[in-house]
This record gives sequence, structure tokens and C-alpha cells, in this order.
Amino acid sequence: MTELQQQLLTIINRFPERRIVIVGDAIADRFLHGSISRVSREAPVFILRHEQTETIPGGAANCAVNLASLGAHVSLVSVVGDDEPGTELKNKLKSAGVDISSVLTAKNLQTTTKVRILAGHAHSSRQQVIRIDYEGTAISDHELRSAIVGELKRKLSDADALIVSDYNYGVVDDSMTKLLKEVAQEPSFPVLVDSRFRLESFPGLTAATPNEDEVEHLIGEALDSQAKLEATTAELKSRLDFKALLVTRGPNGMMLLADGNVPLHIRAVGGDQPVDVTGAGDTVIATFTLGLASGASFSDAAHLANYAGGLVVMKRGTASVTAQELEQSILNTEVL
Repeated sequence: MTELQQQLLTIINRFPERRIVIVGDAIADRFLHGSISRVSREAPVFILRHEQTETIPGGAANCAVNLASLGAHVSLVSVVGDDEPGTELKNKLKSAGVDISSVLTAKNLQTTTKVRILAGHAHSSRQQVIRIDYEGTAISDHELRSAIVGELKRKLSDADALIVSDYNYGVVDDSMTKLLKEVAQEPSFPVLVDSRFRLESFPGLTAATPNEDEVEHLIGEALDSQAKLEATTAELKSRLDFKALLVTRGPNGMMLLADGNVPLHIRAVGGDQPVDVTGAGDTVIATFTLGLASGASFSDAAHLANYAGGLVVMKRGTASVTAQELEQSILNTEVL
């Protein structure tokens, strides 16, 4: 066993001692499975015979499930609607071991729901053919916003780290930025952000985990070389005043840029052809944050996140990784 493998296994052993808070947009990921029976007489489309529908926590809720699966104590601060997807989402979170006492229910909001239709012929594998999104409206209720901030402050009182999971559905808004930045100033308290569209709205936090496409979107141009990737990420990290940026690059692995260190490139783990990348970013930030909260360096935490990401993309649908799976992957595969 290498020194790095031993270090990573030691960090994983600390996971059950850590308390992580997540604030962000909880999404109900629904998967509707069916078999194609025939072509409709009404239009040139297939008729799908429904087999089953399952609801899986997505967005910030998926990040929470990943943390619980890795063994951490997890509290989610979020909002769902007073509807069937919201109720099912909370039940799934509770059964996964996530503390949902700070998941508020709002009667005038709709739970953000993404319905993926998975179809195929009888005895064949199912493939996603379309996705239907039911997006919740912006949170305009002042009392509800105050309640979200109040729950966040309450949960942070005994936490070891905070994850901001922003899918731009309104749970985290600009009014919360000051509080997040203040929390990030606490020594040895990591505050990480995963924001699909608004990363520049969260300056001064510990770190972020954008993918390469998101970095390109931020700078407005393609990253067509490693040198450009390194230079652009360094400029972005400086502009946002982060201590580190972990850029996920799909089959090209990850690149970590941390204070005082040269860029670290980590090759990808796992099969050459991922089964499903849905929710992989949630797994990455969950593992990266839990590693930092457990005393890991940015480098070691990035290696842990890389192993976890390699595992989750080989699972179908919105999935999570266990500590045991992570340990086994580390033992079986050495990554430089």
C-alpha cells in the first residue's frame, strides 16, 4: 500500500465523526420506466406502457444523501412545496439518514421536480428519451427567507463544514452571501460552493468544484489547452478570492489549484465509458468537503473526490457512494 492510499483510508475513518450542513435547492428526481408497446394511431410516436416511477433526491438533496452514505452526520437546509413530490423527497431523505428538521415546507411553492422518461423494448435496457422539468417559483416571502437563514444559523452552531448547493432555484440568494463569507472566515471551517450558473455571486469562500464547461461559461471562451486551463483557473480563483478550485474534467479527470501549490492534475478513475453522469457533481463536492472537514489537505481531499466521482458515474440514475466502496476503490486502484 502506498503512502497516499494509507492517508486516504485514514481520512475516511474520520468521516463518521463529522457534521456537515448543506444549504441549497432540493430537487425531486423522478424516473419513469416503461416499455415500448406500439406506435400510436394519434401521432407518429411510440406508446409507452408504464412499469414504475421512482423518486430520488436530487440537487442539494442528492449531495446530502451522498454525505450520509459516506457516514457523516448531515443536516439539509432547504424548502419544498406542500405537494406529493415534496413529501416523497423528505421521506427519502429521512430514510437515507439525513436530518430534515430544517427542510421547510411552503404551501405556496411547488417542489422543483425533474421527470426523466426511460424507455425501451421488452427485455432491453431503458434509455432516457426526454426530461420534463417542473420548476418552483422564486421565494419572495420575506418570512420564509428569514426562516431559511435562521435554520442555517442554528445548524451551523455545531457543524464542521458547510456546502452551498446552488441550482439557481432560489433557496440561496444574494442576501445570504454576507453570512456565507463571514462563516468562511472561521479558521478550519470549510465553506464550499457548487453553483451551476452563479459562481461569481459567492466570492470569499473556501473552494468551489466547477466542471470544465462551467469554467468556460464563466470566462466566455473555450479551454483548448492545458496551459490555458491552468492560467484561466488561476485568474478565476484569484478574482473570486477562493483558497482552492477543483475543476472536474470528465474522462480527463480533475485539476486542483490551491494556494501556494502548482496545478495538480489527477487522472480519472473507473471505466472508459460512464453509465450515467447525473448528479456526479454532487458526489464530488460532498466527498471533497467531507475530506477537508476530516483534516485532509486540498490534495488528499481532491483524490478522495476523484475516486468517488469515478464510482458514481458507473451507476445508473442519481446515485451515491458508500465509504466501503470508496475504500475498496482506493485499495484496488492507485491514482497519481
